[in-house]
Formats: sequence, structure tokens, C-alpha cells
Amino acid sequence: MNDIVTLTMNPALDITTVTGRVIPTDKMRCGTPRRDPGGGGINVARVLNVLGEQATAVFPSGGHSGRALEDLVATEGVHSRTVTIRGSTRESFTVNEEQTTLQYRFVLPGPLLTPLEVDSCLHLLTTTAADARFVVASGSLPPGVPVDFYQIVADIVSNRGAQLVLDTSGPPLRAVHRGVYLLKPSIRELRECVGRELVTIDDQVIAARDLISSGVCEVVVLSLGAAGAVHVTAEEAEHCPSVKVPVVSGVGAGDSMVAGTLFGLARGWDMRDSVRFGIAAGAAMLGTPGTALCCRADIERYYAQLTDRATVGGGEV
Repeated sequence: MNDIVTLTMNPALDITTVTGRVIPTDKMRCGTPRRDPGGGGINVARVLNVLGEQATAVFPSGGHSGRALEDLVATEGVHSRTVTIRGSTRESFTVNEEQTTLQYRFVLPGPLLTPLEVDSCLHLLTTTAADARFVVASGSLPPGVPVDFYQIVADIVSNRGAQLVLDTSGPPLRAVHRGVYLLKPSIRELRECVGRELVTIDDQVIAARDLISSGVCEVVVLSLGAAGAVHVTAEEAEHCPSVKVPVVSGVGAGDSMVAGTLFGLARGWDMRDSVRFGIAAGAAMLGTPGTALCCRADIERYYAQLTDRATVGGGEV
């Protein structure tokens, strides 16, 4: 039984390295690269695995980079099911600059998927998630995938009685009109979705409730970065701050937050404690290089520190 299934339509082989200074023209000698599996749903499945909650990652895979990605996922002990595609899985490249501690992230476009490959991904999701309680659909869509793809996914998940957790942005998010259980946008993604400025927490809560009242989703967990998160339902809105942690890399922190929140929900916790655990998981990911995995001990330590929370009443973010 696949209790939790993740879907990543635009996975990546993430490569991270370091150099003294990023400059034009001259060669920049880099340190030994590390390679990690990447892509929203894959990262969610990896963090859940660290927490002892098995998930099955569904994703398209092609070329040498795709085979390397599959090998890395398997090495970490994450269950996966893949659709073989003609194009090559994309690579993403992160360079940490030693002199300034700045981070440069180069994200390549995904491969072009054919209509048959897209249909194969949907079919594989349908069969894999037949017994699932939760499905996580996360990340961007590669070329060839229709903009309303996540609405198709939402309908499939709803028809099977599972709950969909969605983390995406831009046109694919705006094309979703129903069937999502939990939506996890950033402030920027929520602002782009509703088409207006969201200066205060009140503004953000109203925007989240607009999505809830229109039937898009039941819960919005709004990521505020270093300020924590606000979870919004039709009845309540509550802010939980984050903890201060040394930041090594921001790559994968949002995916880790989704994984932590889902970990709590899968164990029957209430929404506020699940979101608090998600914030702790996101904070733990900030201390790892590239998309290297965080550890459970750090997540639990940060979770224990997150005792403050408040019903949202107003004020500046």
C-alpha cells in the first residue's frame, strides 16, 4: 500500500559546488561537487524517509542524468516509480561563493515531454495512488505538459478519495480551481495567484480565504520564510514563527516544510502542530549544503523550540 505518493514532473539532478568568487570570463576553479536528487516531490519523499515515513516518488526520467537521479533516489532508500522519456532529465547547478557567502542557483529547463509521456505519467500516478491517503504534487511543469495538468491531477486524486497537497506557482497554480486539500504557496506565489499586493498578514489571510471560499482548497499554509508560516482555514488563521538557524543553503527548504507538515498529518496530528513540525523541518534544511538531507534530530530539536503561536489579527509582516 502506497500511503503517501509524491509526483514530480520536472525532477532534476542537483549539482552543488563552491568557488572563491564568481566572475565573468575567467575560469573559476570549483570544489568537489556533490550530487543530490532534486525536484519538489522527490525532496518531499526524501525528507519523509528520513523521518521514518515511507513515500513513493513518481517522476519521469530520461538520459544519463535521469539514470543518475534514479540511482541516487534508490541509494537513499526512497521508493520510486518512473516513466522513461526520450529527453534527458534536467540538471540544476548551485555555486556557493566563498568570499561573500552568496549563493548562485542556475536552473536549466526541463525536457520536452510528448503527449504520450504525459499520459503515461498520469496513468502511473493513478495506479500508484490507488490506495493512498495523501498525494503531493510539487514543482514546475516541463515543456509539453499542459498548464492545467495539476487540475487533472486534483481530479484523479479526489476520485480516489485521497487528499492532495499542492506546491506550485505561476500559471499552473492559477489553472487549479478545485480538489486541493492543502495548498502551500509563498507570499510571492499567493500574490501572483490572486493578482494583488499582499502587504499585511490580514491581506494574506483574506487572499488565502478567497481561494478556500472559491473551492480551490481547504487549507492554505502560507510560507513566510524566516518569519515562519500562517495556516489558514475557513474558521481560523494562525501564525507560527520560525527559529533562528545558521543558513548554509535555501535549496529544498520549502519541500522540507511540506514533508514535515505531511508527516504530522499522516500521524493524525492537528493542523497547527503539523505546520509547526513543517516549519522545523524547513529550518533544519537551511543548515545543509545544496539539497543534502537534514536530520531528524535537528527537526525534532527545532520543533521543541517552536512554542509561540498566535491567532492572526493584523499588522505588518
